Amino acid sequence: MKIAIDIRRIDDFGVGTYIRNLVPALLAQDRTNDYLLLGDPQKAQAITEAFENSEAMEWAPRKDSWWSQLRLQNLLESSGADLLHIPHLKAVHSIRFPYVITVHDLADYLFGTAGGMRRSLQWKTARRSLQRARTILAVSKATKREIENLFDIPSDKIAVVENALDARFLEKSRQEEKRLVLERYGVHDPYLLYVGSARPQKNIPRLIEAFAVVKGELRDHPVYGKLKLLIIGDELSEQSDLRRTVIRTRTQNDVRFLGFVPVETLRVFYQAAEVFVFPSLHEGFGLPPLEAMSQGTPVVTSNVSSLPDVVGEAAVLVYPENIFDIARGIEQVLLDEQLQEQLREAGTRQIKRYSWSRSAKQILEIYQEAAA
Repeated sequence: MKIAIDIRRIDDFGVGTYIRNLVPALLAQDRTNDYLLLGDPQKAQAITEAFENSEAMEWAPRKDSWWSQLRLQNLLESSGADLLHIPHLKAVHSIRFPYVITVHDLADYLFGTAGGMRRSLQWKTARRSLQRARTILAVSKATKREIENLFDIPSDKIAVVENALDARFLEKSRQEEKRLVLERYGVHDPYLLYVGSARPQKNIPRLIEAFAVVKGELRDHPVYGKLKLLIIGDELSEQSDLRRTVIRTRTQNDVRFLGFVPVETLRVFYQAAEVFVFPSLHEGFGLPPLEAMSQGTPVVTSNVSSLPDVVGEAAVLVYPENIFDIARGIEQVLLDEQLQEQLREAGTRQIKRYSWSRSAKQILEIYQEAAA
């Protein structure tokens, strides 16, 4: 059997992490089938050079139009492929070819800004794409439930195949590297950390408000009186609502937006944080809490969506729509060293639940059934 995988978004953060880790895991386990990677051949080689059962083909249409998808179908048929894996939810207009599709989250349909006819068309196109798939891969039980409820897809058509950590987060940074990074960014005080985008469902304004509450209550604390909040992700200059929240809460000197940083630098920020705080209103899976756990950082996160399943008992859960409950969770961890140690130990156990090797094994079984 020959399996084609669309790898065009290999450089993205969410979908890219999925592609960069899943493809080598599949190739390492499967020496029977052949793989055709559609995208940039050089980027494909970077993740497949240790394996012989894959080939790459240039595929970079400017947009996924009806015409480009007809060309893709011709390419798949001429290459002898038996199955296509689409690694994220997208419009499948005109492909008459067996495919499986991975759904990471439905935030665009639950929190999207499109309205009226455009929103209706997006929903209908997505539903049609899901209905025509041989199998839908949901990255969490929560995402599976949302697919069922939002698009009226039968439960038995959806398989839950969980994500896992990027392999680079299984490493730890050396002390000297840690010192140099923190010095370069001018980080000298204890800090809370958030990592992720600034999309509305990420709930960053409430995080900033909760941080202001914590600052007020710990203003005289010998250590946490100088507490900071570091936000790694979207730039503040692009988020006027966050700027207004910082000004309104008078935390201009205590909240820093660092933009995106390389993984090696991000590991350091995770390791050096007092607490990782992730009060998201919705996640398809939610990798950042696991990334923090991998670096030994206590986690405070939301009690909604996929997050309780993902973190298990290895985090303090809070109600994300209540800034005082978020602040309570943060203070609880900051002021209880025994709890911090318990969370670190539980986090080490929790991340072992997730493995790209295990996920690849599940997906190989799904490929066999879908291509039959």
